[in-house]
Amino acid sequence: MWRLSASILLFSCLVLSSSSFGDSEVTCSGIVPLRYRNDKISITDFGGVGDGRTVNTKAFRAAMYRIQHLKRRGGTLLYIPPGVYLTESFNLTSHMTLYLARGAVIKAVQDTWNWPLIDHLPSYGRGRELPGGRYMSLIHGDGLRDVVITGQNGTIDGQGEVWWNLWRSRTLKYTRPNLIEFKNSKEIIISNVIFQNSPFWNIHPVYCSEVVIHHVTILAPQDSPNTDGIDPDSSVNVCIEDSYISTGDDLVAIKSGWDQYGIAYGRPSSNITIRRITGSSPFAGIAIGSETSGGIKNIVAEHITLSNMGVGVNIKTNIGRGGYIKNIRISNVYVDTAKYGIKIAGDTGDHPDANYNPNALPVVEGIHIKNVWGVNVRKAGSIQGLKGSPFTGICLSEINLHGSLNMYRTWKCADVIGTSMKVSPWPCSELRTSGGSNVCSSAF
Repeated sequence: MWRLSASILLFSCLVLSSSSFGDSEVTCSGIVPLRYRNDKISITDFGGVGDGRTVNTKAFRAAMYRIQHLKRRGGTLLYIPPGVYLTESFNLTSHMTLYLARGAVIKAVQDTWNWPLIDHLPSYGRGRELPGGRYMSLIHGDGLRDVVITGQNGTIDGQGEVWWNLWRSRTLKYTRPNLIEFKNSKEIIISNVIFQNSPFWNIHPVYCSEVVIHHVTILAPQDSPNTDGIDPDSSVNVCIEDSYISTGDDLVAIKSGWDQYGIAYGRPSSNITIRRITGSSPFAGIAIGSETSGGIKNIVAEHITLSNMGVGVNIKTNIGRGGYIKNIRISNVYVDTAKYGIKIAGDTGDHPDANYNPNALPVVEGIHIKNVWGVNVRKAGSIQGLKGSPFTGICLSEINLHGSLNMYRTWKCADVIGTSMKVSPWPCSELRTSGGSNVCSSAF
């Protein structure tokens, strides 16, 4: 127990020193205070064995029961020492820290037959991949407050290949599990942990508020299906910073519900900051959508470094979505090798069923993108609005997206109204050129 207390104390000192002395970088991580837990327990106290063979589900659930029912003042820290702890899915509880030591691995079992099912999300109306419910995430939290997942870069491994193969063979019965999901929760911190091989989306805060995700690494093979990195979904006041993500789908994707179900549920995503993200993916670096029916607004993404991408910045919606995408500010993005630099599209994504309203057109306005530099970019950009609802207030400034095919104009636009300044290659005519120095300045 002395080693446990000493390691936690060292971690606390490191956090305090980095946040209090000499770290002048702008950060939003202070929206959730980091609490010190006086009460500390270890998974080994509940029979946990880190041999990579023993299934530790009972140990994790017993630890959660103890934390929930003893209710120690200030909460409890659950320490995971070095070792490989195989487990089925389990629920977290409020006022706790899940702390992974260096060399600690929480690893999902590969038995998909007994994986627990939970209800579909009301803003989706069904499972995202298949009708009906969905498999519970490996680590799950519903209705929680004041939860931290952190440590010394220990690993949470979803062993997702068995799930990816079910998807490829079209033998899935329900929507695959996320690696981490928080639902209807607030005051969440996720930091200093490696997440890898998620069966589906990696980190999914849905109907949440006050969420900080920073200093994480998220890894999945480039061909792993739908392994999004971080997906804030109908959530507010979210901070995503200082992380490396390399997956098989969008690195960060903001969502807010799916067609008529998302419109009816009416929970927007707003006040989300994404800063200092580095990564690679065959899909998008920074994505908004395509499920945007509850509305998305007040988004800031800046200082993003991407390589070997499908799309650098991708804003995507569709007919039937309804809702809105507005007040989006994206700046200081570097892209090395991509199919598209910037893509804003109104024809992306499928529908939950045939009952969506094709006249429910999304409103897209106030999209400001500034200071984007790209090399080896095959196509500079595409902005394709909707005839009944053109995209307005699109403002591009100081954009340079170049590659072997970009010696001439490679922008494609339709049903869009906006402004451009210092954009190369020369943008489409729908984005009228402005020589004024204050273009888009009000957004930054």
